This record gives sequence, C-alpha cells and structure tokens, in this order.
Amino acid sequence: MAWFKRDKKRIESPVPPEERRVRTEGLWIKCESCRAIVWKKDLEANWNVCPKCQHHFRLTAKRRLELLLDGRWHEHDAHLVSTDPLEFVDTKAYIARLTDARRKLGMSDAIITVEGTLDARPLICCSMEFAFIGGSMGAVVGEKVTRAIELSIARKLPLVIVSCSGGARMMEGTISLMQLAKVSAALARLDEVKLPYISVLTDPTTGGVTASYAMLGDLNIAEPGALIGFAGPRVIEQTIRQKLPEGFQTAEFLLQHGFLDAVVPRKDLKAYIARALDFCLA
Repeated sequence: MAWFKRDKKRIESPVPPEERRVRTEGLWIKCESCRAIVWKKDLEANWNVCPKCQHHFRLTAKRRLELLLDGRWHEHDAHLVSTDPLEFVDTKAYIARLTDARRKLGMSDAIITVEGTLDARPLICCSMEFAFIGGSMGAVVGEKVTRAIELSIARKLPLVIVSCSGGARMMEGTISLMQLAKVSAALARLDEVKLPYISVLTDPTTGGVTASYAMLGDLNIAEPGALIGFAGPRVIEQTIRQKLPEGFQTAEFLLQHGFLDAVVPRKDLKAYIARALDFCLA
C-alpha cells in the first residue's frame, strides 16, 4: 500500500483566527415584546421603536432632547452635583455610585435642563436619564427641576419635562422626599402666572416622581406601553387586599381610567407637543 504525504506547507492567512470570525456581538437586539431580532442600527434610526411591533425601547436623556428639540440648545445648571449628605453605604458606597454614573454617562445627575426650541417654539425642557441610578430623584434632580420652573417663569416660557424614573433616591433619605413638596410648590407658582407645563411620562415613571411633577402637568401624556405607577403591584395588593387587573400600570390602562390625557407614539410626540403649545398659548 502506498502512503502519500503532503510536502507543501498549508497556505496561512495573514489574519489571526480570532480576527477572522464575523463580529456580530452588539449588532443585533431582541425585542422585549415580539422577540424579533432587530438590526441595532435600524432600531436607532427608528428612535428605538421596534419596526415590527412598535414596542418603545428607552431613550437616553440626550437622545430624547434630539427627538424633541430643533437641534441646538443651551444647558442650565450642569454644575450641580450631590454631596452624599448621609454618607450612605449599602452594597456599595453612594458616593462611588455617583462617581461611576458621572464617568459612564458624562452627566452630573439624572436630569438635563435645557433652553431651546421645539418646532421654532422657545421653551424650557428637562429630560431624565434612567441609566443614572435608575433616574432617581435626589436633591440635585429636585433642585434642577425647581430652577427650570423658575427659569420658565422668569423667561415667560412654557415647560416640558420628560420623566423616566424609579422614584425618589432613598440613598439621600428624607432629603429626597422633600423634593416632592418643593417641586410641587414651584409648579403652583408656574400655574399662577398661567404658563403651560406639559408632562411626558415614559417607561418607567414610578415612585416619588409620579407622586409629584410627573402627574401635575396641564397636559399629561405618555408613550405607548409605558409603566406608570407609584408603588409595585405586590405592595398595592398587600395594602388593599384585592387582586389587581392585569396591566393596570400601563399607559393605556391609565388613559382609559382618566389618569392621562393622551398616549402618543414617539414619532408623533414632537408634533403633538407643538400643537398643544399653540393651543395653550393662544
């Protein structure tokens, strides 16, 4: 029997094996609603709305401003930062959480306050960032919202606040809860001078933010499917000792029961707010 042996060397690729693999990680995303696999760039081009089922993914605070405003804006109070008044520590020191969030997001806290235009209509706009410690409201968020309201009064401009929050920031204890009363009192002054305030509730809007400025708008509107509520379902059921209807904390359920004025798809949000401002300022 004859044996044959390859004498020539194999052709080696100049590219290492690990670099020859097709890199697809992070290029696709699975829709949380319809479970379809969506090309990430297509999703971003559609303002993070699933092209198959219209499920609304979260937007960052800055991306939200890009959606609503005309392109350029002036940020206010960007220098305000929390001082960790309680020196709070749980599984991680609160000051370390703040430092990490500021470094990753390039923001001082969980909200951005800007002055800009929406379809050529000047206004003050606040946009919350859920990725910053759950979009929670501490002393800085409360102070920035209050200053935004005071700026609206001083400039005689309408106010739009986009909420996306897990509620009050309990790492600041009572100080965070005091923000509910402070912001609500400031909004009462805004109402006295008859300037419109439009509240936009996105997924999720819960806790102390829902219990204060998120539900105090002259017009309260939400995105489709947004989770909106004060406490979690288990806490409510244990308190009232009744079984709750399915989906009772969705934007659609709240609209049906009179807690919201409208549920507006993201692509229509800018035009809807523009028409609402025209009506309120007429």
